[in-house]
Amino acid sequence: MNYKSYFTILLLGLSMTFYGQEKALKLSLQEAIDYALKNSYNTKAAANDIASAEKKVWETTTIGLPQINANVDYQYFIKQPVSLLPAAAFDNTSSVVQTVEQYFNLQANSQPTVPEGFIPVVFGTKQNMNASVTLTQLLFDGSYLVGLQSARTFLKISQQANEKTELITREAVINAYGNVLVTENSISILQKNMKVLEKNLNDAKKIYENGLNEEEDVEQLEITLGNVKAQLNNVKRFKEIAYQMLNLALGSKINTQLILTDDLDSLTSKNIDLNILSTSFNVNNHIDFRIAENDKESKRLLMRYEQSQALPRLSAFINYGTQAFAEDFNFFSSNQRWFQQSLLGVSLNVPIFSSLGRSAKTAQAKIAFETADLRLEETKQRLSLQAQKAKSDYQLSIENYQTNKKNLALAERIEKKQRIKFFEGLSTSFELSQAQNQLYTQQQNYIQSMLDVIAKKATLENALNIPLK
Repeated sequence: MNYKSYFTILLLGLSMTFYGQEKALKLSLQEAIDYALKNSYNTKAAANDIASAEKKVWETTTIGLPQINANVDYQYFIKQPVSLLPAAAFDNTSSVVQTVEQYFNLQANSQPTVPEGFIPVVFGTKQNMNASVTLTQLLFDGSYLVGLQSARTFLKISQQANEKTELITREAVINAYGNVLVTENSISILQKNMKVLEKNLNDAKKIYENGLNEEEDVEQLEITLGNVKAQLNNVKRFKEIAYQMLNLALGSKINTQLILTDDLDSLTSKNIDLNILSTSFNVNNHIDFRIAENDKESKRLLMRYEQSQALPRLSAFINYGTQAFAEDFNFFSSNQRWFQQSLLGVSLNVPIFSSLGRSAKTAQAKIAFETADLRLEETKQRLSLQAQKAKSDYQLSIENYQTNKKNLALAERIEKKQRIKFFEGLSTSFELSQAQNQLYTQQQNYIQSMLDVIAKKATLENALNIPLK
């Protein structure tokens, strides 16, 4: 083996070792929530929105601060423009004309027609350069003050959107985490059911071979076993999707290996809290209500902005510049002469008449403000109703969990009795099948009721605007 082959194999071995040593994410539910609040796509995007809004506030602030701009212009006349001056302005017209003609090197057949009594003259040089610096300062602008308030309101909107995103992220992680646990529990239960059914089927076949039961009894068990196998295969396929959905909610790559340290039973017990049902609802603290209030404020500022367009705008400026002229490009020569200039000025712009255009815009902004006020009241009523419904749904989920837990125990006893009766010849395969299907239904109902308790608790916490821990 040559050196290059050995080196290649070594690199492959090291890469496989590093890949194998890559640690899986080991998370409890609370750790998953904390991880998502730092790494999920939505929370990162919300953080970027806040950073952008902060820059927007500064951008708006700088409008009222001094602005300095520099400008450099260079001009080269390929053919210089000609001006006509009255001949009466010169004492020696003939000599002046002769000098101009010699300057242009005019030929008899190409000499331009000059109006009588005027002399063509070229002013300036072929090349010139101009450099200037201008400082401007806004002295008064009503729209600037409103715009500055609007920028701060926009920042507040972004911050509230981030808070809302965090609450939504928490609920999404709880649901995704719970779905994975439900899938894992479903697989475990279905595998256990399959083992029992396979044993029952084998026993039924032996009894049938001895002529102690009918072929229909065996076929009925085969149908039940086939259904359970199909359901198990379907849940196994969904298991991968459930993990990928949780990874997506966490903000990690969808194929990241996850190890969940919480189990469904313990999470359900932790999330049964009847004290939360007595928690009073304060609509003024709810994030959705505060967002609606901020929207109303932004519409008010828009109305103020349109009103401010009728106010005058006052600004001042000071300019300093220097110019140079030459026939050849020698502006950076030490002998080049530069001519300075400076200017100070004040500009006042007073809106007088816009054919009622400003009035129409102000009226539109006022209507939008009134609509935002209506939406605020609607949000207040909706959130109050939403909190009541969330409490009712959570209480119902606890009651369903307790009922399904009892029903599962009953269904297990019924199925066990029917199984004993079937093999003793005291009941039919149809009765056993009914008992088995009832058991399987209650198993799924019980698992789903545990997930409902966890999910409805998260929904209630959001409805009551309970802050993140």
